[in-house]
Amino acid sequence: MANSKEIRTKIKSVENTRKITKAMEMVAASKMRKAQERMRAARPYAEKIRNVAAHFSKAHPEYRHPFVVKRDQIKNVGLIVVSSDKGLCGGLNTNVLRLSLNQMKAWEDDKRGIAVSAIGNKSFGFMGRAGANVKSYVTGLGDTPRLEKLVGPVKIMLDAYVNGEIDQLFIAYTRFINTMKQEPVIEQLLPLSGDRIGGAKGHWDYIYEPDATSVVDELMTRFIESLIFHAVAENMASEQSARMVAMKSASDNAKNVISELKLVYNKARQAAITKEISEIVGGAAAVS
Repeated sequence: MANSKEIRTKIKSVENTRKITKAMEMVAASKMRKAQERMRAARPYAEKIRNVAAHFSKAHPEYRHPFVVKRDQIKNVGLIVVSSDKGLCGGLNTNVLRLSLNQMKAWEDDKRGIAVSAIGNKSFGFMGRAGANVKSYVTGLGDTPRLEKLVGPVKIMLDAYVNGEIDQLFIAYTRFINTMKQEPVIEQLLPLSGDRIGGAKGHWDYIYEPDATSVVDELMTRFIESLIFHAVAENMASEQSARMVAMKSASDNAKNVISELKLVYNKARQAAITKEISEIVGGAAAVS
């Protein structure tokens, strides 16, 4: 059994660790609320641009944007993998990266080429170690998603789709369901399916300036960017929720460890006291 000094040192160390995890839990809770507010604030824009994109897709039938045209053969696939930049958020990154890797293996079994765009330091590092073909990446997004940081890597994948380098584009991220539950998903971005773009409500007529092709091209690009931005926002909300839950679990475990160590410390102290009393009694008996 360890002596009392060693046990006291362990108790102090665990108490300091619990202070850190408790502080991180409170910070994550605050950031999670802000992330949820950003998600709610982004929904009106996402819904409006989806409605406009649906109307545009029906209003100019003589021009079909490449994003809505399905390819006859699927030879190459693009995948955007969204993760966090930091760890200490439970199995959040592990789950989405495992899901992405399994899907990539399935595509490889079908003899399809794979191009990857990594959003977040964890996905970039993982895909590099896995030997994936990383065409673009972005790291250091911070706690607030910014579209200007996402435009560059996203444009590379969109240009690859338009140029025929990839025939489908998917995105893997962690969908925020509630504080206690986050779900890793892979969704198809391109070509746009009917359920993704939705149906037009009524019939709108447009006057295009400068021309229909330029307007529709710009709108579809903005629409895809809004989908990716929303996925990143959901992933950040999921990250803060997972980190809050993980830090709360760590704090609770530290509390249990402290209780167990204190019990061991009391037993060691009682054993030392009993031994000392026995030695005193034995010495007194020997003298007498």
